[in-house]
Amino acid sequence: MPNQTIQTSSVHLPNGELSIEAYLAEPTGGSFPGIVVVQEIWGVNAHIRDVTERLAREGYVAIAPAIFQRAAPGFEGNYDADSTVLGRKYKDATKADELLSDVQAAIAYLRTLPTVKKDAIGAIGFCFGGHIVYLAATLPDIKATASFYGGGIATMTPGGGAPTITRTPDIEGTLYAFFGTTDPLIPVEQIDQIEAALKQHHIDHRFFRYPSGHGFFCDQRPDYNPNDAADAWEKVKELFGRVLKGE
Repeated sequence: MPNQTIQTSSVHLPNGELSIEAYLAEPTGGSFPGIVVVQEIWGVNAHIRDVTERLAREGYVAIAPAIFQRAAPGFEGNYDADSTVLGRKYKDATKADELLSDVQAAIAYLRTLPTVKKDAIGAIGFCFGGHIVYLAATLPDIKATASFYGGGIATMTPGGGAPTITRTPDIEGTLYAFFGTTDPLIPVEQIDQIEAALKQHHIDHRFFRYPSGHGFFCDQRPDYNPNDAADAWEKVKELFGRVLKGE
């Protein structure tokens, strides 16, 4: 049910010796699927907290782990030039295996909550987070993934190694991908390669292209497109509702 009453809190997720800060938004009064929300390069900022809360109001227990916990605990940027420089620096310090372990730690935490349906877990990510959730879609626990304008999927993987696109055959759940066709950071040729890989390996997916730039879903960014953002949100709700709730 949409428009759920929610509660929010800051929590810490154990991941070996690391304790990951995370923002948790929960509907009240029931049992719900869980969703991991993965940030852009600007940390778990107001936009990411807002997305987390929006998901909770739609009837999901949503959690946003701070993926820069190792390099920059508590980092929160606001899309200005200085924050962007720092965010890119922290992004470049990440490694795919560590990021996957962080997502897995968020899943493990969700499963400790009595309000979470243990076998109904999804993920959504934006910008660098869109890349990370494409990676995380290879985790068996992730049943549904919404990947927004994930840069570098076709060309690299965090920390080095074969590009993340080469892991496409390992995706087991359903993946929805969202891209802007005028995005200067992700050439259309790379978008085409991602779509082709999903088709080639028969991944359950839908692919959405919007006449927008990078970050079109975020109302705090210059490329925000309210019409495309609203349409994409309906697609996100359809994905999670169908796969995680069986609607």
